[in-house]
Amino acid sequence: MTLRLYDTATREVRDFVPLVPGRVGIYHCGLTVQGPPHVGHIRKEVVFDVLRRWFERSGYDVTLVANLTDIDDKMLAKEAEQGRPWWAIAYANERALHEAYHALGCVPPTYEPRATGHIPEMVELTSELIVKGHAYAAPDGSGDVYFDVRSWPSYGELSNQRIDDMEPAADADPRGKRDPRDFALWKGFKKEEEPATAAWPAPWGLGRPGWHLECSAMAGKYLGEEFDIHGGGLDLRFPHHENELAQSRAAGRGFARIWMHNAMVNLAGEKMSKSIGDPMLVSEVVKRVRPIELRYYLVAAHYRSVIEFGFESLVEAGAGFRRIEGFVDRAVELVGAREPAEELPADFAAAMNDDLSVPAALAVVHETVRRGNVALSAADRDAAAAELRAVRGMLGVLGLDPYAEPWSSRRTASSAGAEVIDTLVAALLQQREQARARRDFAAADAVREQLRVAGVDVEDTPTGPRWTVRS
Repeated sequence: MTLRLYDTATREVRDFVPLVPGRVGIYHCGLTVQGPPHVGHIRKEVVFDVLRRWFERSGYDVTLVANLTDIDDKMLAKEAEQGRPWWAIAYANERALHEAYHALGCVPPTYEPRATGHIPEMVELTSELIVKGHAYAAPDGSGDVYFDVRSWPSYGELSNQRIDDMEPAADADPRGKRDPRDFALWKGFKKEEEPATAAWPAPWGLGRPGWHLECSAMAGKYLGEEFDIHGGGLDLRFPHHENELAQSRAAGRGFARIWMHNAMVNLAGEKMSKSIGDPMLVSEVVKRVRPIELRYYLVAAHYRSVIEFGFESLVEAGAGFRRIEGFVDRAVELVGAREPAEELPADFAAAMNDDLSVPAALAVVHETVRRGNVALSAADRDAAAAELRAVRGMLGVLGLDPYAEPWSSRRTASSAGAEVIDTLVAALLQQREQARARRDFAAADAVREQLRVAGVDVEDTPTGPRWTVRS
């Protein structure tokens, strides 16, 4: 079955046909590393991680590029605010992003280019646009270079807007512009206001690239003039992606064939932003819930659906994942950690091929778990093993297999610290079994209640009692 994806540009679900058979090129806008990532940021990383996994599971060779914007107005504002170099701020937050990637089990991008490492490509693209009559240097000698939106008749096609209906950005500097909606490709160096470290030589004078220019140049560098999928959060559609599309096409580049945008993570009805504070940072949220459960929470909604963030719903999602994980653990105890299935259930594959419909795919996972639990209750080893392999195969596509990396290593790493607890719980369970053997059920129930109060749940299975620590 052919994968079908919703294309923001055409506003329809389209069959995906790769530019090069068997290969997929994906570019999604990474972070402006002015601060560490919050849950809203990391949703995009998880969405494109799942997309990449599904392409690879379907036999494609995937190149995934996620840039880092380490120089722009926001970075310089952070330097002034914090009193330390913008590049030091950028590097610290780049490391925080990598830690969030790792915490949520995301495969690192194939390439993760920094904007500051690609200034020559940006100068080249700007020069091309000037030669083609789509850009101009400001006549005031500022060194600024702008894209002429009136010169490109298709401007507004991605966001479905007419130029005359657009408002210029509230913080846009109108100096030297032919039209207030023209956007900056190159920003001339303002010696009195900006650090010398934030300026590079160009034909128009010292300066730095505009935000929109950065992504067009880096996408072309790593994926070529035309590639398969460009993505990011829906908030980037305008003006960022609209401007990327215009300047790239105006330069004669085919650019992205499909535009893929994920919806936002909202907090109290508003888009989660960097101003929300520390509690919603990924590094803080994973102190309250297991990282694998946070990933499940972000995966479980369709990527084009808004997530209204709340810890109650996060805890509820975690309980749903633990039902899956519980089956996997019990099945492994009975039949061993079987290899994930090569062939996945047809309904699961159909859901994933239908615009990455993870909610429908998870319904298949839960149904398979239900059948697996029936097999476990009947001690049917063959049936349990088959359902275990299917569940692990599906979870692997979603990056949620507890017996695959990085989660399996974390289980191993935490097991040493759990040995003391394991010994103590085992001793209490032995007392409980001895009480049950002499039919002293009151004493057995007292031991079970003692463990429950301590946060340990005991489940009686055909192979004996099994215990878990509540999240």
